[in-house]
Amino acid sequence: SLLVNAAGQPRKEKVKLPSCLQGRQPNSIPNKKIEDPVAGKVNTSSVATTRLHLSGFHLIPPRVTLGVLKEGCTYAATVILKNVGVNFSRFRVKQPPPHTGLRVMYRPGPVAGLQVELEIEIFAMVIGGEDTGGLKEISHDIEILTETETLLLPVRANIL
Repeated sequence: SLLVNAAGQPRKEKVKLPSCLQGRQPNSIPNKKIEDPVAGKVNTSSVATTRLHLSGFHLIPPRVTLGVLKEGCTYAATVILKNVGVNFSRFRVKQPPPHTGLRVMYRPGPVAGLQVELEIEIFAMVIGGEDTGGLKEISHDIEILTETETLLLPVRANIL
């Protein structure tokens, strides 16, 4: 119960729910689109009475930090896009511009209560003829467009 603590005594302060349970995600932009009434709804008795909007995706991990990379090499990291809703949902990834060296490989299609692996591939390159003599920082937010929101996946790396 939220009214008593683990020892059974009344709580002195309110319980703060994490943002994921409140329906918010830190790196997301909600879409203004009205939901399609024919989109893969599940109408079982367990969700028929609830008023919560049970849909959305979570990124695991929520950000990718690749560390120090050697110029001219290709590196990859895997991110899991998990459907935490009861309805099947679709998504697509807006590919980063070519000058970043980033590319996202994934299998398109609906995600019905499962998860999809996104492979983030980076070709470490330094654009421009000047020699900085040190590290060049790459920082880009990959946009993942879903039916309800746009998720931002920050990717950071340093190229030696």
